[in-house]
Amino acid sequence: MPRFFPRLLIVVAALCMTGQVTAAEPASSLQLTLPPVCYAVVGVPVSIYYDNIVLTEKPEQYGFKVECDLGKTETRRWTATPAASDVGDHPLSISISDAEGKVIQQKKLIVHVAPADAGAGRSIRLLLVGDSLTHATLYPNEIARLLSQPGNPAWKMLGAHRPASAAEGVAHEGYGGWTWNQFVNHYRDPSQPEPKEKHLSGSPFVFAVEGGKPALDMNRYFESSCGGERPDFAMFFLGINDCFVANPDKVEAIDAHIDGVFAHADTLIAAFRKSAPKAELGIFLTTPANTREAAFEANYRGAYHRWGWKRIQHRLVQHQLEHFGGRQSEQIYIIPTELNLDPVDGYPESNGVHPNKAGYDQIGASVYAWLKSRLEADKK
Repeated sequence: MPRFFPRLLIVVAALCMTGQVTAAEPASSLQLTLPPVCYAVVGVPVSIYYDNIVLTEKPEQYGFKVECDLGKTETRRWTATPAASDVGDHPLSISISDAEGKVIQQKKLIVHVAPADAGAGRSIRLLLVGDSLTHATLYPNEIARLLSQPGNPAWKMLGAHRPASAAEGVAHEGYGGWTWNQFVNHYRDPSQPEPKEKHLSGSPFVFAVEGGKPALDMNRYFESSCGGERPDFAMFFLGINDCFVANPDKVEAIDAHIDGVFAHADTLIAAFRKSAPKAELGIFLTTPANTREAAFEANYRGAYHRWGWKRIQHRLVQHQLEHFGGRQSEQIYIIPTELNLDPVDGYPESNGVHPNKAGYDQIGASVYAWLKSRLEADKK
């Protein structure tokens, strides 16, 4: 069990409002959404950005108050860089107030700080499965950089995809535009010419079946692409392409769309579980959008908008928490990658959903913190 160090509670709180406070939406529409745990590790900065946890176009119209014995509040976030003395669990409460200062929503989570040397002396194998955010290879590179620091296990990344941008030892199965469905069902006849663009190829997990329809076969994948090795940790960063085209104006339509996506997710996760029964499986919570509408205009020319995607993404995170949360007994875990990504400075000005290097590094730090917490727990 995680260690908790009792101490006098220090309130690190501020009413963080920027600009003029005006009449706001009904309190119920904010839908303050938090995972049960925010993972951190000694020496690595961690943040919770307010815009990422509420459903509003104007978070600046609200006051955000954070109570925790760790970290500090800034205008747009709570942030901390834990010290060795902070290892353990830290209850954190976030409350939101309206223009009159009345608290309208409040929720809590645990900030779990893992020690810097968690997993030292071990050897671990990782497999990352994702879309274009994984294909970019920047957050996998950051995971590799952090794992290469003193106090970490020896590591190996499995996977057949090693883009030119990959650092030494970095590999994954991340392809631009991909979905849960494609990883489960997309087959390319190997007798046909290999596409120049890797993302146009077939799923690395789907193979021909003599006399039958091509099928998902994780055992064959591990044998053919990973030298027979199985991952200790397999992580999935999918959902944006699956849900981007859902109708944001109808919650029922979003929900129905997500239900269909999760049917494919469950199929892939079950196949991983069967072929790699000892692996711990991590589900990334879908990352927030660039806060700039101009970035969406640059990408989509009016076809898709920031507020539309934010409504879908927020609902998707809620469903991910419900569907994948509380399944630790199945070795399935939530990785709260949506908390620690700066929706302003973590994005370029001209891209709606793809971070800049600073943003990708924040994603990598979130994954690293989760890995360290699991390495700490596995030792106990």
